[in-house]
Amino acid sequence: MPTAPASPTATPVKPKRALSLGVIFLTLYIDLIGFSIIFPLGPDLLGHYLSTDGRTGALGWLLTQSDAIARSFGRDNAFAAVLFGGVLSSFFSILQFIFAPFWGAISDKHGRRPVLLLTVAGTALGYLVWFLSGSFWLFLLSRIVSGAFSGNLSVATAAVADVTSREERSKAMGIVGAAFGLGLVTGPTLGALTAHLNLLTAHPSLARFGVNPFSVPALLAFILCLVNLVWIYLRFNETLTPAARAEAREPRIRNPIAAIFGLGDAAIRRINLVAFVYSLAFVAMEASLTFLAAERFGYTARQNGYLLGFLGICSIITQGFIVRKLLTRIDETRVLGAGLALSALGLLAVGFAMQPWLLYAGLAFLATGSGLVNPASTGLISLYCGPQEQGRVLGIFRSLGSLSRAITPVLAGAAFWLYGSRSVFIAGAALAVGAFALSTTLPKPAK
Repeated sequence: MPTAPASPTATPVKPKRALSLGVIFLTLYIDLIGFSIIFPLGPDLLGHYLSTDGRTGALGWLLTQSDAIARSFGRDNAFAAVLFGGVLSSFFSILQFIFAPFWGAISDKHGRRPVLLLTVAGTALGYLVWFLSGSFWLFLLSRIVSGAFSGNLSVATAAVADVTSREERSKAMGIVGAAFGLGLVTGPTLGALTAHLNLLTAHPSLARFGVNPFSVPALLAFILCLVNLVWIYLRFNETLTPAARAEAREPRIRNPIAAIFGLGDAAIRRINLVAFVYSLAFVAMEASLTFLAAERFGYTARQNGYLLGFLGICSIITQGFIVRKLLTRIDETRVLGAGLALSALGLLAVGFAMQPWLLYAGLAFLATGSGLVNPASTGLISLYCGPQEQGRVLGIFRSLGSLSRAITPVLAGAAFWLYGSRSVFIAGAALAVGAFALSTTLPKPAK
């Protein structure tokens, strides 16, 4: 025990910390690639499983409900397909909402490394099931497995808190945000590039194993996940001290809503509410942007790809570079407020854009705003809570983001088709302004 303080710790600790941050970045980046690689495939996946399963079983029931909702709104089957995609995305996000706090609490008690290995392995299993999903039931099972094991995002974020000082915490969360942005740019791109690579064309006999026309994106996600698993096993050093583990609560799956209201610190509850309200606005934008661009400017899938790529690159630049500079000069609460204000302005600009240049300008404001909001809010949550509960509290934070992704796409899609594209972005701007008002009551964190 006296040996550790007496020895020159600077030399061994710094390489260990740098290595851990590199592994964390890679973990988040690869995870987000796998998560988002399916984004461009929704309509084609629906068409494929309709051709193999017809309107029977789980697929038939979901489509029947979507058709009924569409008819009640006086809309056609195109609206039903949008609702179907939103419901499928929501199903995955609800599982994330339930399990993210659980995996975070497990990592508080047993360490980040074993939980990362388990969740990444579970995610790889989900991709393997998708690769072999010759029927919609198996595809649905793959989403269940992937959703249940999707706690590695909150665990990896907690590991960042473990290896950074309070002074550099929020700046390090900018690197986390950059990994998110980069993953969400890379994933859909790889999904679009590999969507038309059909293994059955050259090897039709693979169909009896469940290989389908969309197995290549699943195989790519599976391989990347295995690479991630090996990398964590070989290079990731445990970041949580035995003392912090000993103080952690006994983990258990519980009602996520009860877990949120059970947070003891009022500042933690308030910043979670700010982040949740903002996430509602941002997810509504994500769910509607490509539809707005196609309707208003006639954008093709390729042009929408450029649009999303621009949004992602602006976010990466902000979170990877700009926010790190800002946080050396001003505190997290002011950075958060600036990001919320910029986001509200960007949402209004996009909603009222009648020229492509204004659309891109609005997205630049919005991406810059979100690039400030995400690391500032994550950093504040980490700074408000103790070292023995980083995983649990950040897991609750991530689960609220999943809840917003569960409920918003369907609501935003309905508002878009019923009241027009502008209504979604006006509502989003109003939510961002509401989040800004809430953020003004946040205390400055102690460092």
